[in-house]
Amino acid sequence: MESLRVTYRLAVDRRAAESRAEEIAREQTVEVPRAALRDESLRERIVGRVEAIDEDGSDSRVTIAYPIETTAHDPAQLLNVAFGMTSLQPDAECVAIDPPASLCRALGGPRFGIEGLRKATCVEARALTCTAVKPMGLTPDALAERLRIFARAGLDVVKDDQGLADHAFCPFEARVRACLEAVDEVAQETGRRTLYAPNLIGAPDTLLRQLRLAEDLGAHAVMASPMLLGLPAFAELCRRSSVPVLAHPSFGGALRFAPEALFGTLFRLFGADAVIFVGYAGRYGTPRAACRALADRLREPLHGLRPSFPVPGGGIALAEIPEIVSFYGRDSMLLIGGALLTAQDDAELAARCREFAHRVADGSKEADGRRPTRSEAEPSEGR
Repeated sequence: MESLRVTYRLAVDRRAAESRAEEIAREQTVEVPRAALRDESLRERIVGRVEAIDEDGSDSRVTIAYPIETTAHDPAQLLNVAFGMTSLQPDAECVAIDPPASLCRALGGPRFGIEGLRKATCVEARALTCTAVKPMGLTPDALAERLRIFARAGLDVVKDDQGLADHAFCPFEARVRACLEAVDEVAQETGRRTLYAPNLIGAPDTLLRQLRLAEDLGAHAVMASPMLLGLPAFAELCRRSSVPVLAHPSFGGALRFAPEALFGTLFRLFGADAVIFVGYAGRYGTPRAACRALADRLREPLHGLRPSFPVPGGGIALAEIPEIVSFYGRDSMLLIGGALLTAQDDAELAARCREFAHRVADGSKEADGRRPTRSEAEPSEGR
């Protein structure tokens, strides 16, 4: 019988963890006390099974295997079984999710992944460069002019800032149209096309309307924030999209999910082709070990799912680029915003963008001598 394995960190000692683990196994499935479980067959078919309890400093880590049938192979029910009611308990954090093959087949994962994004950007042998058009408050034409600078400097991917919505001062359609016209204009000048990803945000009907509009206007990628939209809505968006989808982490810290579980596993499982996260460099200071685990989880073999691009951001300085490319390897995409946009004028902005591109290219050559990424260890089937 296949199982969904979920690991929790509990703020209790090893002895107390035994009873807490048993409570969670029932809470996440039958949600009744042991004494109320009169049908013995439910214990075998439905209730989660505690597989491991380990010490984690003063805390404990417990792994529970839930019968895969309890998830109904549905994205919302998967979340409900993995961390639904237990997420309301202040001593629990979900730190790992291990989906079985049948769940990976049912949800599909990325439709394009690393290979598809490399094809879309025509970049095969190095890490990708990425930045954002911002800040909120600029007109569509002003944002498009910044995009022209980024594109002429040779940056691979330019996304909307996650704060850009369908504002009265910057309507979605006008912004996407202006930015795609800028991409086309520079492509005609240089022969090289930058990938522009507009931000999709709103209720489900709005999301699908924006997706269709972006596709009709000629966008070759889009971006969305799964935790703002709701993970099941994000999964449906990825399923319906004909272009790669970048996932932004906004609101991802509102729940007690470890980054490697939420961004590294769930975002990929639900269809993100590239996943933005806050890395160890910059203003957030995510631990290096968590960054390594997250990036590896996005790229490692997982029951035939395509690997997703790790996209570290959160305040990377230009001088840090070689070390960061070395850390993540060439199958990564570096996202830099502030280090570029603090330029005093357009000429300096263009120069910083060119420096960004050159540093990534040079860092990728050095990274080629490092260990291969685990995404290269097994061919993937995708969906």
